Amino acid sequence: MPFADARAVTTGAFTRHRGPVTSVAAVPGSTLAVSAAYDGAVALFDLATGAVDLLGYHRHLANHVTVSEDGNWAASSSSDYDIYIWDLLHRRLHLVLRGHSDDVECFAFVDEWTGVSASRDHRIVVWDLPSGAIRQIIEGHEKDVLSVVHHDGRIYSSGDDMTLRQWDLATGRQLRIWGPFETETDSCAIDTVNGRVVLGCDDGVIRVFDSENGAAVATIEAHRSGIKKVAVSPANGDILSCAYDQRIRLWDARTFAAKGELEPHPAKWERSFGWTSDGRNILAGTFDGTVVQWDALSGRRLCERGGGPDEGGNACFNEASGTVDGTVALAADDGLVRLVRLTDGAAGLIARAEPAGGRRLMNAVTLDTRSNRLVAGAHDHRLHVFARTEHGLESLASLPLGQGPINSVRIAGHPGHEGAVFAACYSGAIVRVSPDGREVRAHALHDGAVKALRLHPGEALGVSCSADGGLMSWTLDGRPVNRFPGHTAIVDDVDFSPTGERIASASRDFTLNVYQVADARLTHSIALGRRSPKSVCFWDSDTVIVGDYWGTLLAVDLPTGTVRRKTIAANGLSSLSRCADGLVASSYDGCVYLVSVPDLSVRNHYRAMAQWVDRPAA
Repeated sequence: MPFADARAVTTGAFTRHRGPVTSVAAVPGSTLAVSAAYDGAVALFDLATGAVDLLGYHRHLANHVTVSEDGNWAASSSSDYDIYIWDLLHRRLHLVLRGHSDDVECFAFVDEWTGVSASRDHRIVVWDLPSGAIRQIIEGHEKDVLSVVHHDGRIYSSGDDMTLRQWDLATGRQLRIWGPFETETDSCAIDTVNGRVVLGCDDGVIRVFDSENGAAVATIEAHRSGIKKVAVSPANGDILSCAYDQRIRLWDARTFAAKGELEPHPAKWERSFGWTSDGRNILAGTFDGTVVQWDALSGRRLCERGGGPDEGGNACFNEASGTVDGTVALAADDGLVRLVRLTDGAAGLIARAEPAGGRRLMNAVTLDTRSNRLVAGAHDHRLHVFARTEHGLESLASLPLGQGPINSVRIAGHPGHEGAVFAACYSGAIVRVSPDGREVRAHALHDGAVKALRLHPGEALGVSCSADGGLMSWTLDGRPVNRFPGHTAIVDDVDFSPTGERIASASRDFTLNVYQVADARLTHSIALGRRSPKSVCFWDSDTVIVGDYWGTLLAVDLPTGTVRRKTIAANGLSSLSRCADGLVASSYDGCVYLVSVPDLSVRNHYRAMAQWVDRPAA
C-alpha cells in the first residue's frame, strides 16, 4: 500500500529554504547573513541565535546575493531576469532592477549610487541605484557571463566563453582580456590587499593575475574537478576555492601554498561559499536549505542554521523514471531515492531509501524493469545501485566513477550490452559500467559537462548533449558516430523518437531542434520564446513535449511548428518520462505530475514537499 512521505514539508512559517541555497552573504558588523536559494526566497539568518526572517520571493530561482559595504542593502539576482534591492534596516523590498533578457547570475555594489550585474544574456549592465535606470550596457562576452566584481573603477567578469575580462567602469571600454582558456571560467574575485584578480576554472586550476599590468602571478593546481567559486579574504588576501571534487580549500596569499581545508558537510553547495567581512569566518549554503558557518583559521564547522529536527533535506526532484505499470523512480536534492505509484487512481509513496554512506544530492535516476534495478547518479561522483524487491528498495552497491557529478544514467537492454549502465558525467565523459560493476570505462566524448544521455530503442547506439552546446551520437562501445550542429548554448536534454529515427534536443538558446539520426541532418529548429527549456520527450512522430524552467509544458507539433503551452508546476520541470499511457513530469517544486499529452492536463500528482510556505500546495 502507498504511504505518506514522512519527510514531506507542509506550509507554515519560514524556517529554512525549500531548495538549494545558491549564495550567502554576511552583513558587516553583525551576526546576520542574507541567503538566496532555488526556491526563489531571499532570507535573513541570525547566525548567533538561529532566528530567520523571510524577506520575500523572486518569481523564479534566486542565483546570487550580495550585501553593500555599509550593511544597509542586499541585492539578489534571479532567473526571473531581475535584480531585487532589499532594505535590510526595514527588512523589505526596496527596488526592482529590470533590463536583462536572461538569467541574472551575479551583482556587485560599486557604491550607494551604482551597481553592476552579469547575465546569461552575455551582457554586463551598470545600474543607477537611486532611480533603477540603466546607465550603461557592456557587451563583449561571447557566451553567458556568470561572475562580476568591481574594484577601484574597474569591472572584472568571467563566464562560459572561457575568458576573464577587465573593463573601465566609467566608459564601459574593455581594458584587458585574459584567455580564452581551455575550460569555462565560472568565478572570479578581487584581492584588494595585494592588487590581484583571481580566477576559478573548470579544469580545477586557480589562475592569479596582477590587476594593474595583467601579468600572470600564480597558477595553482587546486582541484581534480571544476571550480565553482573562488573568493578572497578581505583581511589578508587568502584564497578560498570550492570545487566539484567535494573539497573546500584555502590558499596562502603570499606563497600560494595550501593553507587548510574546511570540515566537510555532506549537503554543501560549492557555488555558495564566501568570507565574512572581517575574514575570520566562511559562510555557505546547503542543498538542505540551511546556512553553515566555518572558522577560517581552523576549518572547523561552527554552526548550521535553519530548519528543525524533522526537516531533513529538500525533496526538489531532479529526475523521474516512469514504467508501464505506473511506478516512478525519483531522484532528489535530499539524497534519497523514491519509488512512487502514480496512476489515475493512485498517488503515493511505495518505498524510500538512502544510499550506503549517507545522503548525497542525486541528479539522475533510472528504473530498469528487466533487472528490477534502480540506479541513481549523485553529486559525490558515484553510482548508487538498488534492488527493487517486494519489500521496497535494497541498497546493493556504491560505485565511484571519479568523473564529477553524474547528471544522467541509463541501463542498456541491447544484445551484447544487457545490463550495462551508462552515466553522463560533469567531466565530459560517458562512463560505461558492466552489469557486475567490475569493469568501468570512461569515454571522453564531450568538452563540457554532459547534461543528458539516451539509448536508442533498438540499435546499440546512444546520444548525449553537453554544456558546451555539443550534441552527438556514439556506439555503446564508446565510438563517436555523428555530431549534430546547430545549438549555440547549453543543450540541457535530448531524446530519441519512439522509432529511433530522429532525436529532439532542447537548449538554452531557446530552441528545440530535431535531427535525423542516420545523417545528422537538421529537420526542424523551433523557437520556444524567451524562457529556457530544461527537459524534452519525443512523444510520437509528430509531437515533442518540452518542459521549461518556469514550470510550463510546451507541446510542439512538428508538421506545423505550432506550440501549445500549459503551466503545471511552481518551479522548473526537471525531467519528462513516459509512464503507463501518460507523461510524468518531475519538478523542483517537490512534486511529480502525471500528465495527459493531448490537452496537457494534470491527471494526478504526488507531492513530497510544499516549496512555498506562504501559499497552499496544489
